[in-house]
Amino acid sequence: MTSLAVAFPGDTLIVQPWPDTVGDHTGHDPRSPYVEQFWLAVLGPSTTWLLRYFAAMFDRWPDGFEINLDDTARAIGLVNQTGRGSPFARALSRSVQFNLAQPFGFGLAVRRRVPPLSARQIQHLPAPLQSAHEAARTRRGSAVDRVAVATVALSSWCVRRRGPLGPSGTGRDRRRVALEQLDEGADAECGGALAEPALIGV
Repeated sequence: MTSLAVAFPGDTLIVQPWPDTVGDHTGHDPRSPYVEQFWLAVLGPSTTWLLRYFAAMFDRWPDGFEINLDDTARAIGLVNQTGRGSPFARALSRSVQFNLAQPFGFGLAVRRRVPPLSARQIQHLPAPLQSAHEAARTRRGSAVDRVAVATVALSSWCVRRRGPLGPSGTGRDRRRVALEQLDEGADAECGGALAEPALIGV
């Protein structure tokens, strides 16, 4: 883990997305049940809420945005006191510490999706959460396998409605969509409510 290497003078901070060609497709939305249940125990509530706040801002401004530090701190229930020891500064620092953000100049690049916990992080969870994490991992894999065996007829129907998944409708594209929709709790059909038809050939 790294530490926050720069201070952010002034009242505002530029926040930009931190592109990750793998994590952007396989990670978890900061507002997902996975992050709430498992990352919360690792990051603590302040950093978790900060990442959720950034995720909501990225929904509106996907290329980045500028935040007022005091207003953002208050928005997640913190105080932006002077110095690196303030609760808000610690929340920023922990996002960098766990490789979910990185400083650049006087700004911060932030991951839009949070990776699965590492084996080491899982080992530090309380025993009930370790068991819940293993169960969640198993369910996630089983769910992707189930959508992979959906019928060719449904697949054709989906393509007629939405077109191929990704540039070529490859298996990797389909698996990515399956993982994203499962993570976000979508039970939706091809056009929005049932995920399975869109995921033939995962």
